This record gives sequence, C-alpha cells and structure tokens, in this order.
Amino acid sequence: MPASKQSFHSRLGCSSISFRHLPLPQALDTIAGLGFTEIDLGALPGVCDHVPFVLDEAAVREVSDTVTTSGIRVRSINGDIGDLNVTLDTGGRAARNRHLAMLVELTAATGADALVLPCGALDHEPVASLDEDLAAVAGELAAAAHVAAGRGIALWTESLHFFRLCFDIERAQRLTDRLDPNVGIVMDFSHIVASGGNPVDFVGRFGPRIRHVHIRDAVPGNINLSVGNGQVDFAAGLKSLANAGYSGHFSLELETRDITNDERPAVTAAAGNRISSLI
Repeated sequence: MPASKQSFHSRLGCSSISFRHLPLPQALDTIAGLGFTEIDLGALPGVCDHVPFVLDEAAVREVSDTVTTSGIRVRSINGDIGDLNVTLDTGGRAARNRHLAMLVELTAATGADALVLPCGALDHEPVASLDEDLAAVAGELAAAAHVAAGRGIALWTESLHFFRLCFDIERAQRLTDRLDPNVGIVMDFSHIVASGGNPVDFVGRFGPRIRHVHIRDAVPGNINLSVGNGQVDFAAGLKSLANAGYSGHFSLELETRDITNDERPAVTAAAGNRISSLI
C-alpha cells in the first residue's frame, strides 16, 4: 500500500536518488505524493540515471521540462564530471568542460541553487601524491565555481565521501583548507559515520561553510542504511548544526539497501517524519 501524504518540515526535501529505481517522472510523482515539495536531482552515472550522462541541449530541456511539470522545487543537482584529481589530455579537458557547461545549464534551467560535484576519484589512493591530488581537486572545483557563478548559481562539494579520495574527516579538512571561498560544503551524515567520524566534529570544523545536508543512516564501513537502522545520532548532529547557525536545507538521500523497493515509500515517509521532528 502506498504511503499516505505527509507534512514534513519546510527545509526537508528528498533526493531523487532515493527512488533511483524509477524513471524520473515516476520518481517525482512518488516524492510529491509523499508530501515533499523539493528535491535534489541525481545526475550521477552508475548511481542514478535521472539525468542522461550524455547531456546536450535537448536533454537539458527534457529533464527541466519534466521537473517543471512535476511542480517540485529543485534545491541542487548532484552531478559528476569525472575524476577531478586525474590529469586530462586536450580531448578529455574539452569533454569535461562541455559536461560541466551542460550541468550548469541544467542547474539554471531547473531553478536549482547549486551544482554539487565530488571530492575526487572513487579511490582512496592518490594518483600522484595526496598534496598534488588535493590541489588538483581544489583547482577544478574553483574553476567550476567560476563557470557556475557566470549563470548565477553556486558550486558545492561533498567534501567527505567514504568511497572517494577525501574519504575521512582529516582529508576533508585538508581539502577544505585549499578550497576557494566560493565553494560550499555538503555535509552527509552517512559518509561521516561510515568513515569512523563524528557529525558534531564535522560541524565544529566546517559549520560556516556548510550549505546543504544529506540524510542517511550508517555504521562504520556501510553508508546504505535506512534512517534508524544505523548508528548515526541525528539528534546530536542536527542540534550542532542549529547551534552553529545553519539555516540551509536537508535532503533524504536514501540510497539504502536494507529494504525492498516496495517498502521504500513508507520508509521514506517515516524518515521524513523523524528528521522533521529534529530539525
């Protein structure tokens, strides 16, 4: 039985990644039917195919029209333009620039606040040295922020991602120390806890730079748990964000593997109610 429509906190949305098994129109219908009024739009090849990887003007129009028809507000586009710590040849650089330009256009066309890019390759080992790789990632993010600013949108990065170059809080710190001030940070509870970190510590270090927050549960080594099935202390983490003056939004990014897809709407609604009570 579908979950009934709920009333969630106005600052809580739902990532389309939560319903990545559905085509985009059906995912948006499901999210809206649960009672959410905003989304993060997943554009991550191999993770969420709601945005075509081969992104051209026609694809931008199609996706933005689909979102507009749904009536849902887009908070951010969660995208990927390749491994930012990998040196590119001329052709690779041109392809990355084109992909970035199209993601920026999609972000603008959907009325989203920001484009989100990763903190390096899906590998903990540096390509060159850690210092060189971090400098490369910071440089690519700064360049992308400049392109985004030209269309009036922000550039954010998920500075701690358990599967990527900056997989723990110390590497997130070293990257942040190098980041252009115009690059905001996305905090993800699950990646922090999966890496052995503490969300309260993360807020203490990066609070003024946090622009958006992803919600999912985790235990050390596993990010794919539904809210309530892991070890994340959401009450403490959300309280620390409030105490730090955080006034941004939150998104349920429930790329979970502990439930069936049939259970997903009801579990998402339950997570929405729980987090709404803590914001």
